[in-house]
Amino acid sequence: MKDFILRKSIHLRKIILTHLWDMKGQLFIAGSCVLGFTLMELLTPWPLKMLFDHVLSDKPLPPIISALEPFFGNQKERVLIFIALSVFLIALLRSVFSYFRLYLTTRIGHHLVYAIRSALFKHLQRVPLAFHHRTRSGELMTKVTGDTAVLRSVFSDSVLVTCSHLLTVVGMFIIMLRMNWKLSLVILVTIPMISWALSHLNTKIMVSARNRRKAEGRIASRLNEMLASVPMIRAFGREKYEESRFESESLQTLEESLQTGRVGAAATRTVEVISAFGLAIVVFFGAKQVLENEITPGQIIVFISYLSSLHKPLRALARQLARFSSAAASAERIEALLCEMPETPDPPDAIVIVPASLQGAIAFEAVSFGYGQSMPVLKQASFSIASGKRVVLVGESGTGKSTLINLILRLHEPDQGRILIDGLDIRRYRRESLRNHIGIVLQDAMLFGATIRENIIYGKPEATAGEIETSARLAHAAPFIQAFPKGYETEIGEGGATLSGGQRQRIALARALIKRPPILILDEPTSAVDAESAKMIWRAVAALDWGPTLIVITHQFSPFMAFDQVFTLENGEIIVQGRDHALLAREDHDNRLHALQPDLR
Repeated sequence: MKDFILRKSIHLRKIILTHLWDMKGQLFIAGSCVLGFTLMELLTPWPLKMLFDHVLSDKPLPPIISALEPFFGNQKERVLIFIALSVFLIALLRSVFSYFRLYLTTRIGHHLVYAIRSALFKHLQRVPLAFHHRTRSGELMTKVTGDTAVLRSVFSDSVLVTCSHLLTVVGMFIIMLRMNWKLSLVILVTIPMISWALSHLNTKIMVSARNRRKAEGRIASRLNEMLASVPMIRAFGREKYEESRFESESLQTLEESLQTGRVGAAATRTVEVISAFGLAIVVFFGAKQVLENEITPGQIIVFISYLSSLHKPLRALARQLARFSSAAASAERIEALLCEMPETPDPPDAIVIVPASLQGAIAFEAVSFGYGQSMPVLKQASFSIASGKRVVLVGESGTGKSTLINLILRLHEPDQGRILIDGLDIRRYRRESLRNHIGIVLQDAMLFGATIRENIIYGKPEATAGEIETSARLAHAAPFIQAFPKGYETEIGEGGATLSGGQRQRIALARALIKRPPILILDEPTSAVDAESAKMIWRAVAALDWGPTLIVITHQFSPFMAFDQVFTLENGEIIVQGRDHALLAREDHDNRLHALQPDLR
């Protein structure tokens, strides 16, 4: 069998080997159960051999139990009782060994999938943001859940079972060679035939399984996209169109699944036909040797029993070929994900920001950045923001406003130039420490399907009840929160679906304010809310009492805010900045908005 799990999987191999080493005690017990089960498998036909040879044919007892002959005497009933008890005891021990083997391997498999999923989740937290932009979330979900489940089913069942079968085969061949080498050689003839058939079919199954896993990833992506867009789909009346797209993706998965099942069934039937051929040869030559008194009837019973058991692992392998191939495809997909390079790690001497020590002065020095494109999004951008100043950033869509914010958060690294906070290159700070001192409110408020309290303390997990209420009051969210029967313990739907847009945005603002950040960034905070909610948000920001450095990306100048500086981005360049240009920028912005209004006269 090919090394279907570990082939070319350095990262995955390390995770698996570390996990197995940690559970070496349970693996040892499971291995002992495999040996015990194998021994019981080898002993299974021997009571029947005693029945045929020493009860029905009056032959002497085998040397291994000859010491019991005085106890048996000439009473065959005692021998029959011994045989019956042996059959029951062998079956009982085989069941006990099988139970503990299955339980322990299942336990190991579940712990393994836990370890792999944890490693994948941690890795996804550390890969660059650009990776998430170009990768469908449904595809990632399939890898983290579906592909790891495939590996679990293989590790928790197939691996040790296959080892047990192989040990059984070796033991049977040793016993059969000692009993009758001629019949053993006849059986050996069928092994190369089965091996060739399985090897030939395995290639087809491998390709089909890999294609099926890719198709399942596309289905997951399509489903995830559809569920996130249900209101829009219904608003445009495109239900039939989406159903057609989903059925098209599902049809590809169906065809690949049928192909895998068809080839797997062919492998199983091929093994059974070859096994039947071998059994026919053994029956013919074995019976002939019994008639010629070369072997006993009990010996041919053992041979036939062993032959059925001998081909059992090969038939099982044929049935599980699709599972092994799926596991190989899943391992390749997981390894490809683990091979994605994470963000550049922080240097060992990176600075952890001491609470209340950051002033919030920001400076860009000839910063250029592009998303792998020929034209950079930012071009030699240079500006500075003094600590505690309020800055508005305006510009057409696609001019680099959000990119500039992402660079401050170190979600991307500049291609050229550097960014300073309090006079220090932000690459000198630990990422987590830097981000913990920056509050941000996005255009689309991202909330979790949890309580309002849990959503607010996401910005500061150790926050007290007083801090939660204070931040909600500052964000003008306290009145509507307290109107709910459960108040801050109210469960909200996924993404805050049970709240209005203004309520979601104010909770997001409370989440940013609760840690009283020295730098606060608002990315189009009022673009998707009603006028009353926008008024409350602007008033909340204007009333902040700890004097954070404020950066606002907006298309709407607020009458409730007085900005110290206005930056205008155009084609990736800062073209207007400074207090003296604030009014000019506002007038220019208002003129552009006026020019876009339709002529209603």
